[in-house]
Amino acid sequence: MKNLEHNIAYIDGANLHRAATTFGWQLDYRRFRVWLREKYGVETAYLFIGLIPKYKDLYTFLPEAGYILIFKETILNGDGVPKGNCDADLVLHATRDVFEAEYSRAVIVSSDGDYASLVKFLAEKKKLKVILSPYPQKHCSVLIKRTNAPISYIIDQKGILEGEKKKPPTRT
Repeated sequence: MKNLEHNIAYIDGANLHRAATTFGWQLDYRRFRVWLREKYGVETAYLFIGLIPKYKDLYTFLPEAGYILIFKETILNGDGVPKGNCDADLVLHATRDVFEAEYSRAVIVSSDGDYASLVKFLAEKKKLKVILSPYPQKHCSVLIKRTNAPISYIIDQKGILEGEKKKPPTRT
């Protein structure tokens, strides 16, 4: 059955990647994009991500897999680790789209409590479809849970969305 909704996904790329890595699995971004379209009617998927030059191959792959990349310039923290917080950019983009874009509803992909105000706003405007939490239920922000918005947990779909494990090299 063809999904007639035209939904938009707003994906916190760091939150999604960190959750999969933390819980020991490799997300297949191509499968995830297809799943978003088939399960939630997502026609447009914005992936908010820090811009780090060494990941140029990833930045080439993701649009081919169906994502629109929204880059955030990164800086190095005191330990030399890149930091590119995309939260404000995602909130601004999603809020602007409520007034300017023609779409049915939004899918928010994050477990971050910083998005609770956005979730409440989208719900008030009847523009929220679901929150897809990359983290399991007990690790999803209580601020997100308190919004009473529908939440689904991506890890519950691990069997569908996990990439193939790389085989270790064989010794000769």
